[in-house]
Amino acid sequence: MASLDAVVRPGARIVLGDGCGAPAPLYAPLSAAAAGKAVRLVVGWVPGPTDGLDPTAFADVRALGGGPGLRGPIEAGTVHFVPCRLSAVPALLRGVLRPDLVVATLVEGPDGLHLGSETSYLRGLVDAGVPVAALLSSAAPLAEVGPPIPSAQVTVVGETAQPPLQIPNAVPTPADEAIARHVAGLVPEGARIQVGPGRLAQAIVAALDVPVRVDSGLLPEPVVDLDAKGLLLDEPSAAYLAGTSRLYDWARGRRLLHPVEWTHDLGRLSSGPPLIGLNAALEIDLDGQVNVEGIGASAAGMIGGHPDFAAAATRGAGLSVIALPSTVKGRPTLVERLSRPVSTPSQDVELVVTERGVADLRGLDRAERRAALSALWDHEVD
Repeated sequence: MASLDAVVRPGARIVLGDGCGAPAPLYAPLSAAAAGKAVRLVVGWVPGPTDGLDPTAFADVRALGGGPGLRGPIEAGTVHFVPCRLSAVPALLRGVLRPDLVVATLVEGPDGLHLGSETSYLRGLVDAGVPVAALLSSAAPLAEVGPPIPSAQVTVVGETAQPPLQIPNAVPTPADEAIARHVAGLVPEGARIQVGPGRLAQAIVAALDVPVRVDSGLLPEPVVDLDAKGLLLDEPSAAYLAGTSRLYDWARGRRLLHPVEWTHDLGRLSSGPPLIGLNAALEIDLDGQVNVEGIGASAAGMIGGHPDFAAAATRGAGLSVIALPSTVKGRPTLVERLSRPVSTPSQDVELVVTERGVADLRGLDRAERRAALSALWDHEVD
Protein backbone atom coordinates (compact mmCIF):
# COMPACT_ATOMS: atom_id res chain seq x y z
CA MET A 1 0.00 0.00 0.00
CA ALA A 2 1.38 3.38 -1.03
CA SER A 3 1.24 6.64 0.90
CA LEU A 4 -0.63 9.70 -0.30
CA ASP A 5 2.56 11.67 -0.03
CA ALA A 6 4.04 9.52 -2.80
CA VAL A 7 1.23 10.24 -5.29
CA VAL A 8 0.46 13.89 -4.50
CA ARG A 9 2.80 15.81 -6.79
CA PRO A 10 3.78 19.48 -6.39
CA GLY A 11 1.47 21.78 -8.35
CA ALA A 12 -1.08 19.04 -9.02
CA ARG A 13 -4.82 19.56 -9.21
CA ILE A 14 -6.77 16.89 -7.32
CA VAL A 15 -10.46 15.99 -7.54
CA LEU A 16 -11.77 14.62 -4.26
CA GLY A 17 -14.52 12.01 -4.40
CA ASP A 18 -17.83 13.35 -3.11
CA GLY A 19 -21.20 12.12 -1.85
CA CYS A 20 -21.97 9.86 1.09
CA GLY A 21 -19.08 7.58 0.17
CA ALA A 22 -16.46 10.34 0.08
CA PRO A 23 -13.03 9.16 1.30
CA ALA A 24 -13.31 10.93 4.66
CA PRO A 25 -10.56 8.85 6.35
CA LEU A 26 -8.13 10.36 3.83
CA TYR A 27 -9.01 14.00 4.55
CA ALA A 28 -6.25 14.54 7.10
CA PRO A 29 -3.56 12.54 5.26
CA LEU A 30 -4.41 14.36 2.02
CA SER A 31 -4.12 17.74 3.71
CA ALA A 32 -0.76 16.74 5.16
CA ALA A 33 0.49 15.43 1.82
CA ALA A 34 -0.56 18.62 0.01
CA ALA A 35 0.89 21.13 2.47
CA GLY A 36 3.62 23.26 0.94
CA LYS A 37 3.26 21.73 -2.55
CA ALA A 38 0.98 24.34 -4.19
CA VAL A 39 -1.67 21.65 -4.71
CA ARG A 40 -5.11 22.71 -5.95
CA LEU A 41 -8.24 20.85 -4.82
CA VAL A 42 -11.66 20.40 -6.43
CA VAL A 43 -14.57 19.17 -4.30
CA GLY A 44 -18.21 18.42 -5.08
CA TRP A 45 -21.25 17.48 -2.98
CA VAL A 46 -20.12 17.11 0.64
CA PRO A 47 -23.06 16.11 2.86
CA GLY A 48 -20.95 15.04 5.84
CA PRO A 49 -18.33 16.47 8.19
CA THR A 50 -14.97 17.53 6.79
CA ASP A 51 -12.93 16.88 9.93
CA GLY A 52 -9.26 16.73 8.99
CA LEU A 53 -9.67 18.45 5.62
CA ASP A 54 -7.68 21.68 5.93
CA PRO A 55 -8.42 24.14 3.08
CA THR A 56 -5.37 26.19 4.03
CA ALA A 57 -3.11 23.25 3.15
CA PHE A 58 -3.99 23.78 -0.52
CA ALA A 59 -3.09 26.64 -2.83
CA ASP A 60 -6.73 26.78 -3.97
CA VAL A 61 -9.95 24.91 -3.22
CA ARG A 62 -12.90 25.02 -5.65
CA ALA A 63 -16.36 23.63 -4.84
CA LEU A 64 -18.54 22.47 -7.73
CA GLY A 65 -21.33 21.44 -5.37
CA GLY A 66 -21.84 22.27 -1.73
CA GLY A 67 -23.58 20.68 1.19
CA PRO A 68 -23.41 20.86 4.97
CA GLY A 69 -19.74 19.90 5.08
CA LEU A 70 -18.74 22.90 2.96
CA ARG A 71 -21.04 25.52 4.43
CA GLY A 72 -18.51 26.92 6.91
CA PRO A 73 -15.49 26.97 4.54
CA ILE A 74 -17.54 28.58 1.75
CA GLU A 75 -18.89 31.25 4.09
CA ALA A 76 -15.36 31.85 5.44
CA GLY A 77 -13.95 32.21 1.93
CA THR A 78 -11.41 29.38 2.27
CA VAL A 79 -13.35 27.40 -0.36
CA HIS A 80 -14.43 29.11 -3.59
CA PHE A 81 -17.90 28.13 -4.78
CA VAL A 82 -18.14 27.80 -8.57
CA PRO A 83 -21.75 28.33 -9.71
CA CYS A 84 -22.55 25.60 -12.22
CA ARG A 85 -25.25 23.06 -12.92
CA LEU A 86 -24.19 19.46 -12.38
CA SER A 87 -24.47 18.61 -16.08
CA ALA A 88 -21.74 21.21 -16.78
CA VAL A 89 -19.23 19.75 -14.31
CA PRO A 90 -17.74 17.15 -16.71
CA ALA A 91 -16.92 19.90 -19.21
CA LEU A 92 -15.17 21.92 -16.50
CA LEU A 93 -13.18 18.87 -15.48
CA ARG A 94 -12.19 18.19 -19.07
CA GLY A 95 -11.09 21.80 -19.48
CA VAL A 96 -10.02 24.54 -17.09
CA LEU A 97 -10.26 22.32 -13.98
CA ARG A 98 -8.79 19.15 -15.46
CA PRO A 99 -7.21 17.15 -12.61
CA ASP A 100 -3.98 15.23 -12.39
CA LEU A 101 -5.32 12.86 -9.72
CA VAL A 102 -8.61 11.58 -8.33
CA VAL A 103 -8.83 10.63 -4.65
CA ALA A 104 -11.89 8.43 -4.16
CA THR A 105 -13.41 5.45 -2.40
CA LEU A 106 -13.43 2.21 -4.40
CA VAL A 107 -14.92 -1.21 -3.69
CA GLU A 108 -13.80 -4.67 -4.74
CA GLY A 109 -16.18 -6.48 -7.08
CA PRO A 110 -15.96 -9.98 -8.54
CA ASP A 111 -14.32 -8.51 -11.65
CA GLY A 112 -12.13 -5.82 -10.08
CA LEU A 113 -12.31 -2.37 -8.52
CA HIS A 114 -15.34 -0.12 -8.91
CA LEU A 115 -16.82 3.11 -7.66
CA GLY A 116 -19.29 2.32 -4.90
CA SER A 117 -22.11 4.44 -3.51
CA GLU A 118 -21.72 7.22 -6.08
CA THR A 119 -20.60 7.48 -9.66
CA SER A 120 -21.09 11.24 -10.06
CA TYR A 121 -18.53 12.85 -12.39
CA LEU A 122 -15.77 10.50 -11.23
CA ARG A 123 -16.48 7.80 -13.81
CA GLY A 124 -15.83 10.26 -16.64
CA LEU A 125 -12.44 11.12 -15.14
CA VAL A 126 -11.62 7.44 -14.68
CA ASP A 127 -12.59 6.69 -18.28
CA ALA A 128 -10.36 9.58 -19.40
CA GLY A 129 -7.40 7.84 -17.76
CA VAL A 130 -6.88 10.12 -14.75
CA PRO A 131 -4.94 8.20 -12.05
CA VAL A 132 -6.86 7.24 -8.90
CA ALA A 133 -5.58 7.23 -5.33
CA ALA A 134 -8.03 4.85 -3.70
CA LEU A 135 -9.46 4.29 -0.27
CA LEU A 136 -10.53 0.65 -0.50
CA SER A 137 -13.84 0.10 1.31
CA SER A 138 -15.15 -3.23 2.54
CA ALA A 139 -18.47 -1.65 3.63
CA ALA A 140 -19.64 0.51 0.71
CA PRO A 141 -22.05 -1.10 -1.77
CA LEU A 142 -21.06 -1.83 -5.34
CA ALA A 143 -23.92 -0.12 -7.16
CA GLU A 144 -22.40 1.44 -10.28
CA VAL A 145 -23.09 0.23 -13.80
CA GLY A 146 -19.56 0.86 -15.13
CA PRO A 147 -16.81 -1.63 -15.90
CA PRO A 148 -13.94 -2.29 -13.50
CA ILE A 149 -11.26 0.37 -13.26
CA PRO A 150 -7.95 -0.79 -14.75
CA SER A 151 -5.70 -1.87 -11.89
CA ALA A 152 -2.72 -0.05 -13.42
CA GLN A 153 -4.64 3.21 -13.01
CA VAL A 154 -5.20 2.72 -9.26
CA THR A 155 -2.90 3.21 -6.30
CA VAL A 156 -4.42 2.00 -3.05
CA VAL A 157 -3.50 4.42 -0.26
CA GLY A 158 -5.85 3.27 2.49
CA GLU A 159 -8.50 0.80 3.58
CA THR A 160 -11.67 1.27 5.60
CA ALA A 161 -14.53 -0.74 7.07
CA GLN A 162 -16.44 2.49 7.71
CA PRO A 163 -19.79 2.48 5.86
CA PRO A 164 -20.95 5.43 3.76
CA LEU A 165 -22.31 8.47 5.58
CA GLN A 166 -25.72 7.83 7.13
CA ILE A 167 -28.37 10.43 6.30
CA PRO A 168 -31.25 9.51 8.63
CA ASN A 169 -34.87 10.08 7.75
CA ALA A 170 -36.55 13.02 9.42
CA VAL A 171 -40.17 13.18 10.55
CA PRO A 172 -42.22 15.20 8.02
CA THR A 173 -44.13 18.17 9.35
CA PRO A 174 -47.88 18.63 8.75
CA ALA A 175 -46.95 21.18 6.07
CA ASP A 176 -44.70 18.63 4.37
CA GLU A 177 -47.50 16.09 4.35
CA ALA A 178 -49.98 18.59 2.93
CA ILE A 179 -47.52 19.53 0.17
CA ALA A 180 -46.91 15.84 -0.53
CA ARG A 181 -50.63 15.17 -1.01
CA HIS A 182 -50.86 17.98 -3.56
CA VAL A 183 -47.75 16.76 -5.38
CA ALA A 184 -48.90 13.13 -5.47
CA GLY A 185 -51.97 14.22 -7.38
CA LEU A 186 -49.73 15.55 -10.16
CA VAL A 187 -47.86 12.27 -10.80
CA PRO A 188 -49.44 9.96 -13.39
CA GLU A 189 -49.04 6.21 -13.37
CA GLY A 190 -45.86 5.06 -15.10
CA ALA A 191 -44.15 8.46 -14.97
CA ARG A 192 -40.50 8.98 -14.11
CA ILE A 193 -39.96 11.02 -10.97
CA GLN A 194 -36.92 12.94 -9.82
CA VAL A 195 -36.57 13.44 -6.09
CA GLY A 196 -33.84 14.38 -3.66
CA PRO A 197 -33.03 13.65 -0.04
CA GLY A 198 -34.73 15.39 2.85
CA ARG A 199 -37.88 15.51 4.88
CA LEU A 200 -40.14 16.91 2.16
CA ALA A 201 -38.95 14.40 -0.45
CA GLN A 202 -39.60 11.62 2.03
CA ALA A 203 -43.17 12.83 2.50
CA ILE A 204 -43.73 13.15 -1.26
CA VAL A 205 -42.57 9.61 -2.01
CA ALA A 206 -44.67 8.26 0.87
CA ALA A 207 -47.76 9.95 -0.59
CA LEU A 208 -47.44 8.36 -4.02
CA ASP A 209 -50.04 5.71 -4.74
CA VAL A 210 -49.31 4.84 -8.38
CA PRO A 211 -46.44 2.85 -9.90
CA VAL A 212 -43.55 5.10 -10.99
CA ARG A 213 -40.01 4.98 -12.25
CA VAL A 214 -37.21 6.86 -10.48
CA ASP A 215 -34.83 8.83 -12.70
CA SER A 216 -32.87 11.15 -10.45
CA GLY A 217 -29.53 12.66 -9.51
CA LEU A 218 -29.65 11.60 -5.87
CA LEU A 219 -31.35 8.35 -4.91
CA PRO A 220 -32.87 8.79 -1.43
CA GLU A 221 -33.95 6.08 0.98
CA PRO A 222 -37.72 6.38 0.33
CA VAL A 223 -37.12 4.49 -2.93
CA VAL A 224 -36.82 1.37 -0.77
CA ASP A 225 -40.35 2.01 0.52
CA LEU A 226 -41.62 2.40 -3.05
CA ASP A 227 -40.11 -0.97 -3.88
CA ALA A 228 -41.62 -2.56 -0.76
CA LYS A 229 -45.07 -1.26 -1.74
CA GLY A 230 -44.74 -2.63 -5.27
CA LEU A 231 -44.78 0.88 -6.76
CA LEU A 232 -41.25 0.92 -8.21
CA LEU A 233 -41.11 0.18 -11.93
CA ASP A 234 -37.76 -0.96 -13.31
CA GLU A 235 -34.39 -0.23 -11.70
CA PRO A 236 -33.87 3.39 -10.65
CA SER A 237 -31.27 5.59 -12.28
CA ALA A 238 -29.14 7.98 -10.21
CA ALA A 239 -25.61 9.26 -9.72
CA TYR A 240 -25.51 9.16 -5.91
CA LEU A 241 -27.00 7.14 -3.06
CA ALA A 242 -28.14 9.19 -0.07
CA GLY A 243 -29.60 7.44 2.96
CA THR A 244 -28.81 4.95 5.70
CA SER A 245 -27.57 1.36 5.74
CA ARG A 246 -31.09 0.29 4.74
CA LEU A 247 -30.66 2.01 1.37
CA TYR A 248 -27.05 0.89 0.93
CA ASP A 249 -27.94 -2.73 1.66
CA TRP A 250 -30.87 -2.56 -0.76
CA ALA A 251 -28.64 -1.09 -3.49
CA ARG A 252 -25.74 -3.50 -3.01
CA GLY A 253 -25.05 -5.29 -6.28
CA ARG A 254 -27.95 -3.68 -8.16
CA ARG A 255 -25.78 -1.69 -10.58
CA LEU A 256 -28.05 1.36 -10.80
CA LEU A 257 -25.62 4.29 -10.53
CA HIS A 258 -24.66 6.09 -13.73
CA PRO A 259 -22.27 9.00 -14.40
CA VAL A 260 -23.74 12.50 -14.50
CA GLU A 261 -23.15 12.55 -18.25
CA TRP A 262 -26.04 10.03 -18.33
CA THR A 263 -28.20 10.99 -15.35
CA HIS A 264 -28.26 14.72 -16.15
CA ASP A 265 -28.39 14.57 -19.94
CA LEU A 266 -31.29 16.83 -20.96
CA GLY A 267 -31.89 14.99 -24.24
CA ARG A 268 -32.28 11.64 -22.52
CA LEU A 269 -34.32 13.05 -19.65
CA SER A 270 -36.80 14.82 -21.91
CA SER A 271 -37.56 11.70 -23.97
CA GLY A 272 -39.38 8.55 -22.91
CA PRO A 273 -42.08 8.40 -20.20
CA PRO A 274 -43.08 11.76 -18.70
CA LEU A 275 -40.47 13.15 -16.32
CA ILE A 276 -41.93 14.79 -13.23
CA GLY A 277 -39.19 16.92 -11.71
CA LEU A 278 -39.96 17.25 -8.00
CA ASN A 279 -37.61 19.93 -6.73
CA ALA A 280 -37.56 21.85 -3.47
CA ALA A 281 -36.46 25.47 -3.03
CA LEU A 282 -35.27 27.81 -0.30
CA GLU A 283 -37.16 30.76 -1.76
CA ILE A 284 -38.97 31.83 -4.92
CA ASP A 285 -39.70 35.30 -6.23
CA LEU A 286 -42.84 36.70 -7.81
CA ASP A 287 -41.57 35.92 -11.30
CA GLY A 288 -41.03 32.28 -10.39
CA GLN A 289 -37.25 32.44 -10.17
CA VAL A 290 -35.83 29.95 -7.69
CA ASN A 291 -32.96 30.13 -5.21
CA VAL A 292 -31.52 26.91 -3.80
CA GLU A 293 -28.03 28.13 -2.85
CA GLY A 294 -28.66 29.78 0.51
CA ILE A 295 -30.41 32.57 2.36
CA GLY A 296 -28.43 35.81 2.55
CA ALA A 297 -24.90 35.10 3.72
CA SER A 298 -25.72 31.49 4.62
CA ALA A 299 -24.39 28.92 2.13
CA ALA A 300 -27.05 26.40 3.11
CA GLY A 301 -27.65 24.75 -0.27
CA MET A 302 -26.18 24.09 -3.70
CA ILE A 303 -27.19 24.28 -7.35
CA GLY A 304 -26.51 20.64 -8.22
CA GLY A 305 -28.91 19.16 -10.76
CA HIS A 306 -31.83 21.43 -9.85
CA PRO A 307 -31.76 23.46 -13.10
CA ASP A 308 -30.99 20.34 -15.18
CA PHE A 309 -34.06 18.41 -14.11
CA ALA A 310 -36.29 21.48 -14.09
CA ALA A 311 -35.31 22.29 -17.68
CA ALA A 312 -35.65 18.67 -18.85
CA ALA A 313 -39.06 18.29 -17.21
CA THR A 314 -40.50 21.23 -19.16
CA ARG A 315 -39.84 19.36 -22.39
CA GLY A 316 -41.87 16.45 -23.70
CA ALA A 317 -44.84 15.44 -21.58
CA GLY A 318 -43.24 16.12 -18.19
CA LEU A 319 -43.77 18.67 -15.45
CA SER A 320 -41.33 20.89 -13.59
CA VAL A 321 -42.64 21.15 -10.03
CA ILE A 322 -41.21 23.33 -7.27
CA ALA A 323 -42.42 22.30 -3.81
CA LEU A 324 -41.82 24.34 -0.67
CA PRO A 325 -43.62 25.43 2.50
CA SER A 326 -45.20 28.87 2.38
CA THR A 327 -43.19 29.96 5.43
CA VAL A 328 -39.95 28.91 7.11
CA LYS A 329 -39.27 30.08 10.65
CA GLY A 330 -42.12 32.55 10.32
CA ARG A 331 -40.82 34.15 7.11
CA PRO A 332 -42.61 33.79 3.75
CA THR A 333 -40.67 31.83 1.13
CA LEU A 334 -42.21 33.99 -1.62
CA VAL A 335 -40.12 37.15 -1.87
CA GLU A 336 -39.94 40.27 -3.98
CA ARG A 337 -36.20 39.76 -4.53
CA LEU A 338 -34.15 36.63 -3.98
CA SER A 339 -31.43 36.88 -1.33
CA ARG A 340 -29.04 34.96 -3.59
CA PRO A 341 -28.58 34.74 -7.39
CA VAL A 342 -31.10 32.77 -9.42
CA SER A 343 -30.40 29.01 -9.36
CA THR A 344 -33.23 27.95 -11.69
CA PRO A 345 -34.84 30.43 -14.11
CA SER A 346 -38.55 31.15 -14.14
CA GLN A 347 -39.12 29.68 -17.60
CA ASP A 348 -38.19 26.25 -16.24
CA VAL A 349 -40.76 26.44 -13.40
CA GLU A 350 -44.23 25.20 -14.33
CA LEU A 351 -46.06 24.34 -11.12
CA VAL A 352 -45.41 25.68 -7.63
CA VAL A 353 -46.79 23.71 -4.68
CA THR A 354 -47.12 24.74 -1.04
CA GLU A 355 -49.26 23.33 1.74
CA ARG A 356 -51.94 25.77 0.55
CA GLY A 357 -52.30 24.31 -2.92
CA VAL A 358 -50.91 24.51 -6.45
CA ALA A 359 -50.13 27.47 -8.71
CA ASP A 360 -50.11 26.36 -12.36
CA LEU A 361 -47.90 28.82 -14.26
CA ARG A 362 -48.03 27.12 -17.67
CA GLY A 363 -49.05 29.41 -20.48
CA LEU A 364 -49.20 32.51 -18.28
CA ASP A 365 -47.57 35.83 -19.01
CA ARG A 366 -45.39 37.60 -16.46
CA ALA A 367 -48.22 39.54 -14.83
CA GLU A 368 -50.41 36.44 -14.63
CA ARG A 369 -47.61 34.42 -13.08
CA ARG A 370 -47.07 37.06 -10.42
CA ALA A 371 -50.79 37.10 -9.68
CA ALA A 372 -50.96 33.28 -9.43
CA LEU A 373 -48.01 33.10 -7.03
CA SER A 374 -49.33 35.99 -4.92
CA ALA A 375 -52.70 34.26 -4.66
CA LEU A 376 -51.07 30.98 -3.58
CA TRP A 377 -49.27 32.77 -0.76
CA ASP A 378 -52.33 34.96 -0.10
CA HIS A 379 -50.19 38.04 -0.88
CA GLU A 380 -47.76 37.03 1.85
CA VAL A 381 -44.67 38.52 0.26
CA ASP A 382 -41.49 39.43 2.11
